Amino acid sequence: QVQLVESGGGLVQAGGSLRLSCAASTRTFSRYAMGWFRQAPGKEREFVAAINWIGNTNYADSVKGRFTASRDNAKNTVYLQMNSLKPEDTAVYYCAAKLAPSGHYAYWGQGTQVTVSS
Repeated sequence: QVQLVESGGGLVQAGGSLRLSCAASTRTFSRYAMGWFRQAPGKEREFVAAINWIGNTNYADSVKGRFTASRDNAKNTVYLQMNSLKPEDTAVYYCAAKLAPSGHYAYWGQGTQVTVSS
């Protein structure tokens, strides 16, 4: 199966940037579509971004134009570049993996905390 480990979270001022990384254990990483999700205190988990096996991306309206997902298949890693951060971006960010476009995200990382101060 697949193990995912997120890193790169931290504390940043509003308007600043962070780059999250998600390292995958699988040797067939390029076959997986990857997603980024987040969960803020008192709120349900929400979709943030997705990137498929050839690098096509999709974003939630709330982050479009500010966040960029990318992947490096040689490093078995997916990234989320977050620019122009806002306090409402504060959440635990998770990466997830799935094998088919219509499939479920079957594998999840442990999450990394992002805190944006005003």
